[in-house]
Amino acid sequence: MSEGNEGNYCKICGGLPPSETKQIVVEGKPTGIDRLDEIIKSVRRLDLHDEAAIIEALLERTRVYNYVPTRKTAAYGQGLFEAYLE
Repeated sequence: MSEGNEGNYCKICGGLPPSETKQIVVEGKPTGIDRLDEIIKSVRRLDLHDEAAIIEALLERTRVYNYVPTRKTAAYGQGLFEAYLE
């Protein structure tokens, strides 16, 4: 992170720094997801009942604050869904 005259930003990507990172399991490895609680609450408010729709909504919102590698989309989706069910 860097704080100068331009404000607080990530030195790696130039975006906003993570604020509330929690972990999910992706392919057996703990993986940090920024704003996970906010993402899950947002999807719960949609009152979806189809697993595929829930996963898509979770991934859509996760990508706003986090990088999700294309090749691992399904694994991230499963990890997010498991966190959603908890």
